[in-house]
Amino acid sequence: MTTDRTIMGSREIQWAVTRLSHQILEMNRGVDDVAIVGIRTRGAHLASRIVNEIERIEGTRVPLGILDITLYRDDLQTVAKQPILKGSEILFDVEGKVIVLVDDVLYTGRTIRAALDALIDLGRAKRVLLSVLIDRGHRELPISADFVGEHLFTAEDEIVEVELTEVEGRDGVQVIRRKT
Repeated sequence: MTTDRTIMGSREIQWAVTRLSHQILEMNRGVDDVAIVGIRTRGAHLASRIVNEIERIEGTRVPLGILDITLYRDDLQTVAKQPILKGSEILFDVEGKVIVLVDDVLYTGRTIRAALDALIDLGRAKRVLLSVLIDRGHRELPISADFVGEHLFTAEDEIVEVELTEVEGRDGVQVIRRKT
């Protein structure tokens, strides 16, 4: 696989995180009852960045959680024979909270469906909103993001690869065409 195009570098990702944070604050008119929950792995790191940015803007730290959706996936059998469970880390009550789910790429909607199932098992949130760094379209389920860092038009044979410093050692978003 070769990189067809670079979409974002570290500066653009930081701009997107700042924009997403402001949008979350604006829609919720502040941080009352707001909690940020990132979907493992890259969604969790983006959620942490959003929490830090909201704290910088508002001077208040909102609760941060990490959601492991492994057992909720509808393609679990095709992912691995022995899936690795890292567990969810949500140390607050979701009841009555406005939960902002965070993920890196919104594609078919299946990851978000799994995340909603996992979140509902923890309690009844007041409202659930979705924030994604990249929305690339091609939905299979009727799911849309409330906050989007970048909308991309992609072909089905392309892969959107998000790299974050916390995982890969650098920030970037590339679109890669699968070789056939």
